[in-house]
Amino acid sequence: MAAKDVFHDSVRKGLEKEGWVITDDPLRIRAGRVDMQIDLGAEKVIAADRGEEKIAVEIKSFISTSNIYEFHTAVGQFINYRVALEEQQPNRVLYLAVPQGVYRNFFTLPFVQTVIERFQLTLIVYDPVSEVILSWKR
Repeated sequence: MAAKDVFHDSVRKGLEKEGWVITDDPLRIRAGRVDMQIDLGAEKVIAADRGEEKIAVEIKSFISTSNIYEFHTAVGQFINYRVALEEQQPNRVLYLAVPQGVYRNFFTLPFVQTVIERFQLTLIVYDPVSEVILSWKR
């Protein structure tokens, strides 16, 4: 079993504060005979007539000395997980969760923004200290 990210519990608590019910921790998925584990699966009732929204969240802390190395890994995971979810759970939206400081100082760089747009990365920006979700970027 893979180790949980340093800020795993902070993101989980932030989602719960917004009314998300954590259904899987981790969300296990099998696609093309490959087993994968996405950090969290969650759902939320939107409105009685609209049903529920389901998400999967891959949490990243970006605490190593190289943000670009962690970004390479995160983007690769995100793309693989998105393909697997499209095959197995197409109604679930995948998000990459990143801490606010990393978002502000790294994810706003022109190259990183180009990658986010080109590969249509959906992001959750969180505050690991106050354990809240600050924004959803689609």
